[in-house]
Amino acid sequence: MAKQNEIKFLTSTRVEKRQKKYCRFKKMGIRYIDYKDGEFLKKFLNEQGRMLPRRITGNSLKFQRKVAQAIKKARQMAILPYVTDLLK
Repeated sequence: MAKQNEIKFLTSTRVEKRQKKYCRFKKMGIRYIDYKDGEFLKKFLNEQGRMLPRRITGNSLKFQRKVAQAIKKARQMAILPYVTDLLK
């Protein structure tokens, strides 16, 4: 059998380590999410105006719920649009 240092590959084998996602609210100590701050809430929306899921934003479940409620309130108050073509 070939030993580990004798094995040759045609292309280099890169093992990229993903950066661990973190909840920005826990890290910064934010407790209240203001629904009147439309620019901050736009970070959690995609180009069509849909909310980004937790697996993409990295929010914890508790704060993802708070973000969702804040976005819904902002939409109701016409701070954020329900649907759009190019939000960002």
